[in-house]
This record gives sequence, C-alpha cells and structure tokens, in this order.
Amino acid sequence: MITASILVALLGAAAAVHAASEAPLARRVLHERRSAPPHGWTPRRRADPDTVVPLSIALKQSNIDNLDEYLLDIADPESRNYGQWWTPSRVLETFRPSKESHDSVRAWLSGDGIDGSRIRASKDQSYLLANVSVAEAESLLATQYYVYQHEDGYEHVGCHHGYHLPDHIVDHVDLVSPTVHFETLRFASHAMRKRNLKPSYSNMQRPHGAPTSKVNGVSTVYTDAEHCDQQATLDCFRALYDFYPDLKETKKNTVAVVELADQTLNSDDLAMFLKKFNPEAAKVLPSFIPIDQLNSTLPDFNETDPNIISEADLDFELMIGLLGAQQEVRNYQVGASGSINFLLDGLDGSYCTFEGGDDPNIDGVLNPEDCGTAPLSNVISVSFTGGEDFPPFYMQRQCTELGKISMMGVTFLFASGDNGVASNGDNLCLSPNGTAAPGPGSFLPNFPSTCPFVTAVGATQVDPGKSVHDPESATSPFGSGGGFSNVFPRPKFQHRQVEAYLKQLGSRVDPRLFNASGRGIPDVSANGFPTAVVIASNYTLAGGTSASTPIFGAILAAVNDARLARGKGPVGWINPAIYSHWFADAFHDITNGTNPGCGTDGFPALPGWDPVTGLGTPNFPKLVKRFLWLP
Repeated sequence: MITASILVALLGAAAAVHAASEAPLARRVLHERRSAPPHGWTPRRRADPDTVVPLSIALKQSNIDNLDEYLLDIADPESRNYGQWWTPSRVLETFRPSKESHDSVRAWLSGDGIDGSRIRASKDQSYLLANVSVAEAESLLATQYYVYQHEDGYEHVGCHHGYHLPDHIVDHVDLVSPTVHFETLRFASHAMRKRNLKPSYSNMQRPHGAPTSKVNGVSTVYTDAEHCDQQATLDCFRALYDFYPDLKETKKNTVAVVELADQTLNSDDLAMFLKKFNPEAAKVLPSFIPIDQLNSTLPDFNETDPNIISEADLDFELMIGLLGAQQEVRNYQVGASGSINFLLDGLDGSYCTFEGGDDPNIDGVLNPEDCGTAPLSNVISVSFTGGEDFPPFYMQRQCTELGKISMMGVTFLFASGDNGVASNGDNLCLSPNGTAAPGPGSFLPNFPSTCPFVTAVGATQVDPGKSVHDPESATSPFGSGGGFSNVFPRPKFQHRQVEAYLKQLGSRVDPRLFNASGRGIPDVSANGFPTAVVIASNYTLAGGTSASTPIFGAILAAVNDARLARGKGPVGWINPAIYSHWFADAFHDITNGTNPGCGTDGFPALPGWDPVTGLGTPNFPKLVKRFLWLP
C-alpha cells in the first residue's frame, strides 16, 4: 500500500542526529524528509555556510484537528446546523495559533543564537521569519544544506534528506522552509505584456491532455444538440443535464473563475463565441478582480497567443455562455507565480506571507502583497491542478485553508486532471523510491483536487454515433484524472461509496499501485470533449477537465440562485451532501470507460462512485430539488 511516507517521512519519526555544527544540541526529531530529490533536481555541492536564507516557520494553528468536525456540523445534511456558515472573524479567531506556540518557537530561535531583533512575526502571530546563514540554519535544524540544480540549469538551496526540530517544538510547527520544498518557481526577467512576471515552470498546470483541433469552416460549426458526439456545444450541455434555469437572484449570487500567472482571456474570442452560441450575452465580459498583479487597475483582454489565452477563453466562454447576460462572472486573475496560495491570500488576509500560510520559498515573495482584497464568491472554479508531490505538510496547510474558506459558504471546484491516474501535465508516476518520475509506476493523483474540502471534477463524453439521450462515457481521447490520495485519508462522507467500488473492482487493478485508504477523486463529472469554443479567432474543438469544471460551476451557481430565491444561503462545501442518500438520484451514473496512465489502463468506471467520473454527471432539476430540501 502506498502511504504518505513514500513521499515524505512525516512528523513523529524520532531520530538521533548529528548536526552540521559541532555545538551541542537539544534532542531533535525528524520533521520532514524526502527519500530522494524530486524529478529534475540533482544535488551539486554543499551550500556556502555564509549564504543567507529566509528561514520561514509556519506555526501550528489552534483547533485545526477539529476542522473536519466543524465543517461537517454545517455541511452534513443530517446536521441541525446545516448551512449556518461561519463569519470570517469567527474562522480567524478559532484557528489563530496559540500564544504558547509563538512564544515557544521564538524562545527556541533566541536560545539557539538568533537574536530577537532578527525575528519577524505576522500580525496574528501565525508565521515567523528570520534571515539566517546556512551555518545557522544547519545548526537550528540539525541538517546539511546543498545546492541543487534543476535540469533547466537553475539552482535551489535545500536539504532533501530532511530536517529536525527540538522535541518540545514539534507540536508547535507545521513546516519550515527552505528545506525539503523544491518547487521553487523562477521568474522570467521581463514583464509579460502589461501583466505580471511569468513563471517558467510550476507544478500547477491547466489540464491539457485533451486533443485540440480547428473546425474547418464556419458552416461546419453546429449550435444545436444534434451532433454532440462531434461538437459539444452549450445546447449539448443543456440537453445532457436538463439545464434550463430561470435565474432570479443574479444580483445577490456570485460565481468566479480563477486564472493563474499569464493565462488571460481574449475578449474578441469571447464575443465571437457568445454571438454564435448565446447572442443575448454577446457583449458580456467578466468582472476583473486582480490578485498580486503588477498592473492591477485594468484588465488586458487583448492577448492573442493561443498558449496564453486558451484556458481562460475556454473557462469564460462556457461559464458565461451557460449562465447568460444577467449573472456576473468574476475573474480572479492571480499574478506573480500563479500559486494557488496567492489566491488564498487574496481571499483571506490572515493567510498571506508572514500572515499565516504561503511559503516564500515555494510561491515566491511579493511586496506589496494583496491580502484579503478579493471578495469571496459562492462558487469558485479552478481549471488548474498539479501532481500530489509537494511536501505533505505544505499540502495539508493549503488544504486546511481551503477548508477554512469553505466554512464561510464557498464551494471550491478543481479540475481532476487530464492524464488519468498519472499527474496532470507532466504525466508523472511514483517510482519505487517515492519520487515522481515519467514512465510506469504507482499512481500519482493531483492536488489540490485530492484535498477533501474541494470538489474534484472529472470529464465525460458523448460516444461516437451516440446522442444526448444515451449514457455518457468517461473520455477516451484522454484519461479523466482520478485515483486515491497518498496524503489525505479517505473522508467519512465518501466511505460507503468507495468501499462499494473497491469491492466491485476486486483484483482488476494491482492494489500495490494505489492507496485504497486515501481520499478518492473525482467527486463529480461533466462533459469535457469535444468542446466547441473559440480560441485565437478560430472555432476550435478542445476540452478536458478544464472544460467540465466551469460547466459544473455554472450548474452549481444556478443551484445557489434557486436557494437564494427561497431565502436560503449558498450550498458551500457540497461533498457531504452529494455523497449522502439525499442525493442518490441527483447524478447520471457513468459506467463505461477507463482513465489510463502510468503504463496501465487505470481504473474502470463501474456502477456507483468510481475514481474515473466520481458520482457521475449532474441532473440539474433533481440537484436543485435536493438542495432546496435542505435548510
């Protein structure tokens, strides 16, 4: 069985260690380590002891072990408190790190030679940082630092073999960096066309496994629901999911699409698409909400590079096309490295660098940084995801923040990926030593999709020669991302469905290739191929889970509209509800197809939930009816 220890040995592996310094040290215990450097990185030399590194320490949050309980109390349809979402101030006060944690870590640093004047803290005391030399860091953490070189030539200082903390400090710290965190993003040397700095590589990528092709001639572009096996149009989605909403609360309701780094919308493409498929909305543009953008006052929707506009074009054409002219659709445009953490910063000021969460050594540092400047939205659609090969403490910290924001009534939707049971984009699997690498190996799902506090969305298709009246299948031109987390355990809300699937599965998939006790993804699906869109002024067939995610987001936004019209609140974190018996008939079960990857056929779609298409595709009228039953 694969466990998180294959990726990183976690807290609790006590060990006596030799410090890089010869000064006597208090007893240390291993906090984090990697079995090997991540794919693409090679240790080249010992780090210069005089090199200065920004040592950042994320303090353990109070009551974080109760997060599941708090969320289930307001999101489980069996709870009397269902739908009573928390206020931001209540969330902040509940999870603020304790004074004891702050004082203990500060005392440790001071006692080991770091003068108090060198230690900075966030306003809520949840993050500490000190600029220290490599020699000081090695002494503090009982480790040895090396300079690692990426295959593209760039270097990073770290200690993949692990670092140690005093045993009395372990319970006060989530993670320390730079240490085992190698996903450092480097930036290009120039600004991107009035936009922010473009990262040259990142674990977070848009799913792009779906083949893309231009439609030959405008006359061959269908607008109806009669050729959905050849071109999946807005009318196809409406027919497949009986999606004909009568929106009434568009001024109260909110929905947003996230774009990362250099990905941006081309407004001419959007207008061309809407004129063809939803003429009444032809002049609509999303509301631009910049987060950590160098030039943040106005959007630049004039980019023409298909590599930069294709994702945003797809997202907004589908979301606005399905919701129409009356419902505002927001554009969270996240600049800098495009880290999801910068999105979380914008939504929750307490999570900012030195204010709670993001790691400067993974995400980069901005000055000034947007902290809590973006308004929350009821539904947030994110068509980006990456392999679950970040350090687990880092993923757990980010996942808990997603959970904390969900407590305020927000639904996060993440694409599950387009590489089947392999990681999104890079198509990586787990080698025997636990390192993500190309080629056959154990299955590597995607994060943040595996975080239990988000809803992961897979992709389906109308099979060739079939119609919208026939059952859909899992996509065959690419594998809909799915599998089982190696970091997050299976949550209570999906236990019954996952156990039923594993029983049906039997020995059809080698059990050594996946962690059957992990969180299963995706949760739901929607049509993801062959999606008719406009990219770079061309009618194009594209798709992927980056298409199915905004489609499901539009449907969920309409569900919220119906609830708001009845004086109810938004649906918020939907996972406990949709897995409950209340919603047993609210999805079209998908029972055909697989999601190949890692040198295998992946998992098969079977009756009930499966790690290819989740619970299935939405039946909008029944989904609305079930959510209207709830308080």
